[in-house]
Amino acid sequence: MSTVLRTMDPLSIKEQSRAVASKVLHLPALQNCSNLSCFLSMPVGELDTAEICDIRLAGSKSLFVPKITPDGAMEFLKLYNQNDLETLPSGLWGIREPSNEWESRPRLNATDVDLDVILVPGVAFDRSMSRLGHGKGYYDRYIARYIASGRPPPLLVALSLRDQLSETTIPVTKHDWKMDMIVTPDEVLDGAVASKVP
Repeated sequence: MSTVLRTMDPLSIKEQSRAVASKVLHLPALQNCSNLSCFLSMPVGELDTAEICDIRLAGSKSLFVPKITPDGAMEFLKLYNQNDLETLPSGLWGIREPSNEWESRPRLNATDVDLDVILVPGVAFDRSMSRLGHGKGYYDRYIARYIASGRPPPLLVALSLRDQLSETTIPVTKHDWKMDMIVTPDEVLDGAVASKVP
């Protein structure tokens, strides 16, 4: 699947990303969301979240994005405006990452708030709401730590290109978190039931 994604037509990814963004932004959970976490996309072979981030920031709504720490953990730090987003330096795998400070002040960490929704990337998903990640376990470990801290569980919403939604079951382990929703260009899967969304 990783090879398929790397060789996908960029125009197709762009069109599918727009369709997914439209569905995501119309979800009641997103419209009522105070604190959202959204991944920033890899340069190639991944659904582009730029539109989701731009609209979120343009509406002056709270947005947190991932940063990989030196010890290999992941945390979510706040972005403050569109200029902040546009000037982020590239980090691991060419993905833009925030620095620990913004305008000489420490960035707000998602550990200081309650995240309502986490938009989750992946390599593949299936209709049982399972997710196959990139193999590093960043999201699974973060979600486990977050839940163990006693905070209300965030809604886990996976964003998927058409080719990433498998009609066969993908392999998972006991450490892999099920998604609450999976959004594709054509449908929104809620739980184990897929429903067409116009």
